[in-house]
Amino acid sequence: MTDKPAPPAPAPAPNFLRTIIAEDNRSGKYGGQVVTRFPPEPNGYLHYGHAKSIIINFGLAAENNGRCNLRFDDTNPLKEDVEFEDSICGAVRWLGYDWGEHRYHASDYYDDLYRFAEWFIEQGLAYIDSQSAEDMRATRGTLTEPGKESPDRHRPAAESLALFRRMKAGEFADGQYVLRLKIDMASPNLNMRDPAIYRIRHASHHRTGDKWCVYPLYDYTHCISDALERITHSICTLEFQDHRPLYDWVIEKLADGGLLERPLPRQYEFARLNLTYVVLSKRKLIELVNKGFVDGWDDPRMPTLVGARRRGFTPDGFRLLIERTGVSKNDTWLDMSLLENAMRDDLNDIAERRIAILDPLKLIIDNYPENQSEDCFAPNHPQKPELGKRAVPFSRELWIERDDFMETPPKGYFRLSPGKEVRLRYGYIVQCTGVDKDAAGNIVAVHATYDPDTKSGTSGAETRKVKGNIHWLSAAHAKTAEIRLYDRLFAVPFPGARNPLGEAAGDTSSTAKAVSADADGETAEAVSEERNYLDDLNPDSKKVITAYIEPALADAVPETRFQFERQGYFVADLEDHTKTKSVFNRTVTLKDSWGEASGKSG
Repeated sequence: MTDKPAPPAPAPAPNFLRTIIAEDNRSGKYGGQVVTRFPPEPNGYLHYGHAKSIIINFGLAAENNGRCNLRFDDTNPLKEDVEFEDSICGAVRWLGYDWGEHRYHASDYYDDLYRFAEWFIEQGLAYIDSQSAEDMRATRGTLTEPGKESPDRHRPAAESLALFRRMKAGEFADGQYVLRLKIDMASPNLNMRDPAIYRIRHASHHRTGDKWCVYPLYDYTHCISDALERITHSICTLEFQDHRPLYDWVIEKLADGGLLERPLPRQYEFARLNLTYVVLSKRKLIELVNKGFVDGWDDPRMPTLVGARRRGFTPDGFRLLIERTGVSKNDTWLDMSLLENAMRDDLNDIAERRIAILDPLKLIIDNYPENQSEDCFAPNHPQKPELGKRAVPFSRELWIERDDFMETPPKGYFRLSPGKEVRLRYGYIVQCTGVDKDAAGNIVAVHATYDPDTKSGTSGAETRKVKGNIHWLSAAHAKTAEIRLYDRLFAVPFPGARNPLGEAAGDTSSTAKAVSADADGETAEAVSEERNYLDDLNPDSKKVITAYIEPALADAVPETRFQFERQGYFVADLEDHTKTKSVFNRTVTLKDSWGEASGKSG
């Protein structure tokens, strides 16, 4: 049973970043300072993968008495909005972190970024290129062939500087020119082949308005922002590993020129959170929302943090997952059951117990007085006696779970059946005496008698031993509630694809290598799509039922989490649960229902 004490927690998994920071502190590299940052682009809602980055960056800073900056990478005015900034701030705070006064935007540094770009031109380290985007891609080369120099690569610095200033003044159309760094078109690292660092974009920015029509690109902006904020450890996911030489090149040149202060930040990459049974690509999440496959960005089935919160997932559950799985450079797949088990373990500790009957069947205690009721007492948490007990009304007519009665039970069935006894948990022992059926032969009520000397908690009650123990609610006192039974959104581990080791989508491998990632840092599935991922949606990912709940649940505050005894963990819905309407979402079942025996993941 879930109410048994949890086993000892395993030791935290290795975290190589802790080792690096400890050595930097020992050597005094940054004067004992640890300053990290979480730098989301405000163009969407954060998801499970972002939770890992938030926990690592804010967590490592807190462990070392440092700070973590929140910085919005707002360099693309076409996609960003204040709505997303507000959502991101709410998600970070929900996870338990705060940036204090250290909230920044890349746009805070537009003047410096522009000034530094002019310096690169003056030093002969950047030039204005008139090639189209298609021509630039064609001349970039491949992993085995060097790139070709642009005809504009040797444009005089004075000419490039004049063109750049005219770009800033708005004289040219979008795409007519770009500013590129002059590095090495033969570099084995494609990111070093004269990357573009400024583009023309005639668009109003949500913070700077129409001041700018040239905007810096991420690889140029990010490293400089880190250096200006005196970040010590710039921690990001593995897809940025090949970008690190460019990161270092830009800030080293600026520091050599006296424009940035040393010591400079150092970039470190960790394996992102790759989970089975979800999609994290922004394109696919937008499609799920826009085409109505889910009920919005905060749908509890969505892998967004607003969805996780509404489902009843906990910040400590996410932290527990990260501690258990560690922080490494090995980009592997984690089975969704690891996240679900982390949530179960946290909820088992924090969630008070309550009773709900999801599939009700009437039980009539024939020898109990008709207009009488009494209180039985149930612990709010079996491992926390300090939380006390609550009264659960008992009366002649009760609701029990339909699964807790069988007219013709199989061997080993210890719940209620004709002639058999069970204990009504926290109440009396009863013996089934018969059933009522409708005209179609369906059982509509079960009859029983009770032994008045067996009430739980009274003297001598425990001398009578029975194997079955079921939960119940008084029909006269129970309240109705809308219960939303949520499950995994997808029915297979790798929606729309085979896993990276080549197994079919219905197979699982929690250690399969993630082999690809979006170059711009978008968190997407590291698997090759072979069919429409929408074909793998789980048709049973949401069921809505009307159920009975104990009276104490009717007064639950939204977002309060409970264990419904023998059912699972549930949360009072953040949006729809009110004083006049009870709505509870299932967070997770008591046990993993996706075991390998069913052909699913476990």
